Amino acid sequence: MHKATYKEAIREGLAEEMRRDSSVFLLGEDIGLHGGAFGLTKGLFAEFGPERVRDTPISESIIAGAALGSAVAGLRPVAEMMFGDFSAIAYDQIVNAAAKARFQFGGQCKAPMVVRMPVGALSWKSAGVVHCQSVDNWYVQVPGLKVVLPSTPYDAKGLLKSAIRDDNPVIFLEHKALYEYQDEVPDEDYVVPLGVADVKRRGSTCTAVTSGKMVHFALKAALELAKEGIELEVIDIRTLKPLDEETIFASVRKTHHAVVIHEGHRTGGLAADWGMRIYTGCLDWLDARIGWVAAHDVPIPYNDGLEKKVLPQPADILAAVRETCGAA
Repeated sequence: MHKATYKEAIREGLAEEMRRDSSVFLLGEDIGLHGGAFGLTKGLFAEFGPERVRDTPISESIIAGAALGSAVAGLRPVAEMMFGDFSAIAYDQIVNAAAKARFQFGGQCKAPMVVRMPVGALSWKSAGVVHCQSVDNWYVQVPGLKVVLPSTPYDAKGLLKSAIRDDNPVIFLEHKALYEYQDEVPDEDYVVPLGVADVKRRGSTCTAVTSGKMVHFALKAALELAKEGIELEVIDIRTLKPLDEETIFASVRKTHHAVVIHEGHRTGGLAADWGMRIYTGCLDWLDARIGWVAAHDVPIPYNDGLEKKVLPQPADILAAVRETCGAA
């Protein structure tokens, strides 16, 4: 085992897969000598050269289109979007072309491509309305796509390696507020399978269902709740699609209480979907209504104080769990 940041773990995963499989290559804006906007690919150009670490024009549609074309031709591209918000420009290529390739061609056309994109608010530095959105719900609703959002370095590396090896297009979301988060990562080769959630904390009183940065907020809230006799079980979904309902339902049927937590906006956000799934799958086990924590339906403000007011905070999770468990 060794210590690695979330960012370093992703870089390790990219390098290992490129060494393992010569069909894997990277493309994106300034990912060569500059290592991309957040330095994720720094050093890879020196090892693999310009053929496999390819700088592109400032055009998300070109990046996604080139990734799809090369994937259909037999390569395994890993495309980088500078910010998840900007992937809206490539939405047609991703949603109407890559996601539909297998269906349109009767299963004969594979599109084994990964689209990496930083998402979410930085917490310590406001970046404003078009650099801090949670875009996961944009892609989760699209048949043909798999969507991943790791919360730890271990998961980031293992899930990325699985995504690269998958024969379907995968949207790989990276929460930029976690890039410097450090934890242990195995020295040996490993993968984390897609579609499997992880119980980050065991508990018996209430289940928190969440992902990304909100996993850490839920764990922080759990420490405070434990002082009150409320043991919060924290489920890290990890793969947003396909969703591991089995792990979620097993936890809720044990605790009889649930809170869904999503950094994205309340209306049309993933928390509402998770809550409805829990309601339909666990109604006979629920002892109270499901708690719901999500961002307010306004653009993300530039002002740091206002940003915290708009986005979910640990205090919001505390309040929701207390209310759900009857301790408010």
